[in-house]
Amino acid sequence: QVQLAESGGGLVPPGGSLTLSCARSGGMYSISEWGWYRQAPGKERELVASTLSFGSTNYADSVRGRFTISRDKITPTVSLQMNSLKPEDTAIYYCKLKGQLTFRDSESTYWGQGTQVAVSS
Repeated sequence: QVQLAESGGGLVPPGGSLTLSCARSGGMYSISEWGWYRQAPGKERELVASTLSFGSTNYADSVRGRFTISRDKITPTVSLQMNSLKPEDTAIYYCKLKGQLTFRDSESTYWGQGTQVAVSS
């Protein structure tokens, strides 16, 4: 069974930086998406950044140029470096992984429990 363990959230002042990490336990036959989503109070969960098949990445317009997602296949971990943080980045950040456990399986989606990021002076 696949499990995702998130770390790195916290409280930072505007303009500060944080790095979130999502470590995967359990093997996967293939991964089509592995990345980060966020949900602010009263809002729907939204994409922040994802790594996709063949190494491509996808970023929300609101974070492009400030956030960088990276994936380590050896660890295996996906990390989100967040720079120039703004109060509107405050949310619970969730790690999401979508893929096949074995070649016989259809794709499944896995979520981490979430880590709080608060940007405030």
